[in-house]
Amino acid sequence: MSANQSPEQATQIDIIALKDYFLGLQERITLAMSAIDGKVFIADDWTKPEDSKLQGYGRTCILENGAILEKAGVGFSHVRGQQMPPSATHHRPELAGRSFEALGLSLVFHPRNPHIPTTHMNVRCFIAQAPDKEPVWWFGGGFDMTPYYGVDEDCKHFHQSAKDALDPFGEALYPQFKNWCDEYFYLKHREEPRGIGGIFFDDFNTLGFDQSFALTRAVGDAFIKAYLPIVERRYQTPFTAEQKSFQEYRRGRYVEYNLIFDRGTIFGLHSGGRTESILMSMPPVVQWWYNWEPKPGSPEAKLYEYYLKPRNWLAV
Repeated sequence: MSANQSPEQATQIDIIALKDYFLGLQERITLAMSAIDGKVFIADDWTKPEDSKLQGYGRTCILENGAILEKAGVGFSHVRGQQMPPSATHHRPELAGRSFEALGLSLVFHPRNPHIPTTHMNVRCFIAQAPDKEPVWWFGGGFDMTPYYGVDEDCKHFHQSAKDALDPFGEALYPQFKNWCDEYFYLKHREEPRGIGGIFFDDFNTLGFDQSFALTRAVGDAFIKAYLPIVERRYQTPFTAEQKSFQEYRRGRYVEYNLIFDRGTIFGLHSGGRTESILMSMPPVVQWWYNWEPKPGSPEAKLYEYYLKPRNWLAV
């Protein structure tokens, strides 16, 4: 590496290894969730038309109306574009005008039972290119959880799984990525977090390509360990019609966040991505209630007063 090169510019980028990992992770996650739900994900392979401004292909796996998962989507994509959209360059203006290539896996699970949290996970690699210049690359991703009726045990397990995945790469990473997640998944117009957080990272290249990719794999591999035990503990918990309605009301926050703030959603729509795959994260049934507030002392009030507050979940 020359004195003028940064770590993100110094390594051969192995696109095949990236693709193989993301597709393999998609298969492992869909098989694990199908095994507990009893319903198989439907795979939709797609390719962007040649005349579209974004080239590429992907595989979107969808499960709807399952016994446990009311709607679940796990999407792989590998896309290329001739010019990065403004939504991607406002925080990296030096990359404006470059072509780009992006590979990644993203998922959202909306469970039927309101005692099971909704969850999101994403792992990705982004490469910005220009003629006669070294490519600039970075990794991003993480996973987070959005409960409706929180349980301390579940929150602690989810965060402990995240910490265990990151600690081999540096014990400072979990608190850094945890705080980043709390700040990122925040609905500014509501002045509330989307859920109990997890971990989030972006523009990550400080360990060099091989170790940054290894960290990203560790995060992806940790997701099932973080989420599946919670599903197994909660999917048989009885719930009322009122609790189901509250879940559907809170899902509205998920829609608001994804359409207003989420970088991946905005980038995909602005760059000409495949709309059906981008919006697979939308929940199947949502309610919005005007000026609603929970009854004092209710389990619904506890969500706002206790669970939707940034805290050290490892200490609960």
